[in-house]
Amino acid sequence: MSFPLAAKPKLVQISTAYGTPKDNSAVVPRNKYAEICSEKPTNPKQRNWQEYKTCKFTTEAIVIEGNEKGELRNVCANPDCQIHHARKQKPAHDAQFKSEQEKRRREETIASTTGLRVLAAIGEAVPVRLMKRDLLFLAERLANLLDDNRAVILAKQHGIKKTKENDAIGKLFAAFLRRADESTSGRAVVEAVVLLTVSRGNALHALRDAVEFYKVDVAAISAQIKPEFAEK
Repeated sequence: MSFPLAAKPKLVQISTAYGTPKDNSAVVPRNKYAEICSEKPTNPKQRNWQEYKTCKFTTEAIVIEGNEKGELRNVCANPDCQIHHARKQKPAHDAQFKSEQEKRRREETIASTTGLRVLAAIGEAVPVRLMKRDLLFLAERLANLLDDNRAVILAKQHGIKKTKENDAIGKLFAAFLRRADESTSGRAVVEAVVLLTVSRGNALHALRDAVEFYKVDVAAISAQIKPEFAEK
């Protein structure tokens, strides 16, 4: 049944159209309110649907724009309502959102750890070929091309850590290389090349090329890592 606005002037005025309200307009567009069904749910699933729930902000409204002008509706137009507008206002408090975020972080951690283990395996597969002075020359200059984050990763692969806050990781790594044998220097050269390539382009492509060249078993490394992150 339709009602003229004059008959119920205090009703909330709504539109069935989506969009932004016109200047100084009291009409609430469809994307700014949740409509509440007047009928009871017909099955257990519907009881959890927003349109079958009422709240303290539920009020009567009249359609004055769009389809079905003059029709009365029960709506919630309060953006702070945690029943009908919770996901729009505070997605961080939504249980499903939190679960998805945690799953994404866990997958990123596993992927990062896998990449580091693959890099280590590539380094272990590097044979001794160049003379020490040549390897030292290459390793030092390649390390200097890395950004701070990747320089730390390279140092970490060889157990190099800061002992003081003002220690420069580049100087510590250079000092380490001067004491290292040919095998360790050669490994550092290849690891630095991989990290430098990753920083300049497609990380997956860079690792894949090194994996194929040095015949690293990525599947075996992944199989070792996953149990470490299994939920207790």
